[in-house]
Amino acid sequence: MRAVIAGASGFLGTHLTHHLRTQGHEVVHLVRRPAQSSLESPWDPYAGKLDQAAIDRADVVVNLAGVSIAGNPHSQARADAVLNSRVVTTRALADAIAASPRPPAFLAGNGISYYGDHGADVLTEASDSRGDAMLTQVTREWQSATSPAEQAGARVCILRTAPVMDRRSSPLRELRRLFQLGLGARLGTGKQHMPMISLRDWVAAVAFLAGSDDVSGAFNLCCPHTPTNAEFTRALAKAVGRPSFLVAPSLAIKVAGGRMAPELLGSVNARPAALERAGYDFQDEDVTAVLAAALT
Repeated sequence: MRAVIAGASGFLGTHLTHHLRTQGHEVVHLVRRPAQSSLESPWDPYAGKLDQAAIDRADVVVNLAGVSIAGNPHSQARADAVLNSRVVTTRALADAIAASPRPPAFLAGNGISYYGDHGADVLTEASDSRGDAMLTQVTREWQSATSPAEQAGARVCILRTAPVMDRRSSPLRELRRLFQLGLGARLGTGKQHMPMISLRDWVAAVAFLAGSDDVSGAFNLCCPHTPTNAEFTRALAKAVGRPSFLVAPSLAIKVAGGRMAPELLGSVNARPAALERAGYDFQDEDVTAVLAAALT
């Protein structure tokens, strides 16, 4: 299999590249600089510059590009950058795929925030998108940008990714430090469900979808049993051997969190129904297993 990856230099892209190459697949990175080898291809999605031949030769194109959501949650400029970096790159790749004589599959990055706050309701890929939270709106436009590829008959998989848990990366890297200092806290009531996935399941699931020619549509990349925030808080405190009695009041989170507050207080009780139906077997099914894998 020949894979082309945008956003390959990021944490997830680096690990996906390593996994695919270990499995014997060829991986080409789209880079925002001159290519330094045959395994790189320069592109500038904002200027409409892309080597069409690189897409034409691909079996699958994966988009993981996008500005980090970390930053000033009150900044409109930051919010615009988060949106534009995802929509522009996705649209550029979707257009290139649509222009290919043999459209490759498109694995398009997206977020579990697509659903918005649904309380305790169990959410599958068939569930609706609610509310106007910043990241919920971003994911809607992000998904819509894949339309040219889908209309051209390409196999499109929308990767509705939950926070990927690993000790070397956000958000667990920062949370682990806080909990080790005894500063871990439940967020508000703690009743809100917060989906997550281990790094090894995320990588394996994306590789599974890349190699599954008969599956398409939206896929929730999250562990099968989504914990509440209170359950996650207890599990992480136990994993690092520290107590956790603190509570961060909802009002304080709303003030400090700005546009990101709904991501901390909203409830997304997601299930990876489509992924399981396709035949993927999770290694880490609940919060205890996810944290064990992430902290090892």
